[in-house]
Amino acid sequence: MAANNLDNLDDLDYPAFTTGQAADLLGAQQAFLRSLDTANLLRPQRSDGGHRRYSRRQLQLAARIRTLFDEGHSLAATARIIGLEDDLTAAHDQIADLRSQLDNDTEQ
Repeated sequence: MAANNLDNLDDLDYPAFTTGQAADLLGAQQAFLRSLDTANLLRPQRSDGGHRRYSRRQLQLAARIRTLFDEGHSLAATARIIGLEDDLTAAHDQIADLRSQLDNDTEQ
């Protein structure tokens, strides 16, 4: 059983970090993380006791959001930038898939 739990640590989406741990890793206040949850920018999972649990992917997003705030962007602008970055990543992935399909079709 313990091996399965340790295997989860390699999963970017495994909620391994408490709010305090996440704040320490980010060098931020716990209130910052709670505010991101309230604003629906970052939705951590909840433990059985209702406590927030953050994944490594969420910590990466929180760090990006904090950088945008530190650069002077508002909450609305930060949300829009993150959304556009996600859209751009999805478009790049789709282009790569289409190119791969095209390459496979031309090889046959």
